Amino acid sequence: MSSAETTTDTAETEAAAEPTDDLRAGILAAFEDELGDAVVGNHLVPGRDLWIRVTADAWRTTAELARRKLGFTFFDYLSAIDWMPSPFGRYEDAEVDTPLAEKLGQPYELQTGYAGGDTRFQLLARVFDVRHRNVGVHLKSDVAEDTMAMPSWVPVYAGADWHERETWEMFGISFEGHPGLRHIYLPGDFEGHPLRKDFPLLTRVVKPWPGIVDVEPMPGEEGGEEEEEATEGDP
Repeated sequence: MSSAETTTDTAETEAAAEPTDDLRAGILAAFEDELGDAVVGNHLVPGRDLWIRVTADAWRTTAELARRKLGFTFFDYLSAIDWMPSPFGRYEDAEVDTPLAEKLGQPYELQTGYAGGDTRFQLLARVFDVRHRNVGVHLKSDVAEDTMAMPSWVPVYAGADWHERETWEMFGISFEGHPGLRHIYLPGDFEGHPLRKDFPLLTRVVKPWPGIVDVEPMPGEEGGEEEEEATEGDP
């Protein structure tokens, strides 16, 4: 057998060993066939999940396609992600982290997870086909920072109502066509959006965050042996 034949056989064996997922691959193909260039990114993990990113202009159309033509009648959730790294480090007054003044306004590398992205804020929703295929798909879209507005999914999935209200409240993303954006958790006159990375959680300053604790020195560390000896000498 020639070396070329051996190389070909090895490549074919490796390709055959790679996991495949015809079900999710077919779903991706269906979205691409219907939406065309509006599908700008995707990520498929065989046997686990599928992520599809679409343009903002196609966000509502994608929901209509998913429910009314592709069988994804069950709405799971809708929310947003702020991909900006937190400028506060562990918490607002942390002396062990870079001072806040040196972080705010500095350029950062945008990392937007599966299916990619071009903006700081993204919408993320999940829908299921529970009647026939028992499969779900994650749908994503970039949110333009100059508008911070997206089409509402409520006319398609009524269950998106509270999810969009929460996203509007916590991230400051408005939803065009929503029947009534109003606060769920915060007072009506509250200013700011607490789930944005650059929103300071001042309650952590007034009352230290439970995740930040003072750790006692271990034996062998400075102050540790003395405390251990004092403990052993107690009656």
